[in-house]
Amino acid sequence: MRLREEMPDFPGITEWINGQVTKADLAGSPVLVHIWSVSCYMCKESMPSINEWRDQYAANGLKVIGIHMPHSEKDTDIEMIKKAIAEQHLTHPIAIDNDRETVDTFQNEYVPAFYLFDEALQLRHFQAGEKGLQLVKKRLFRILGIEEES
Repeated sequence: MRLREEMPDFPGITEWINGQVTKADLAGSPVLVHIWSVSCYMCKESMPSINEWRDQYAANGLKVIGIHMPHSEKDTDIEMIKKAIAEQHLTHPIAIDNDRETVDTFQNEYVPAFYLFDEALQLRHFQAGEKGLQLVKKRLFRILGIEEES
């Protein structure tokens, strides 16, 4: 996806955990879409930050959506994914995309991947890999209109 491109919807989702959302449900709110895989170690490393942002910036309107993208056939085991969701304390909506239709719509090939959209649901920042979390946070502050922490 290119910057300023509009957020796509979530086609072909196998199952939703913690509630289902549509693009229309998210309109008017800044949105962080976090793409991860149950077999990705770096994804698990980034989960505490995602959870912290979800809780800390909800009052600023932030919505967080997780999309699980399988890396292998083993990663399509929904019970294993549900167990990881519980272990990682992911309480935001999680789309299980076993057929990779949504991640293809996002033109995504990486995990973890972070897509940050503004209130108009235009892409404002994309980052892949856990080392990019600080860059995501910087953009998140800008979109939310809050001062950066020192």
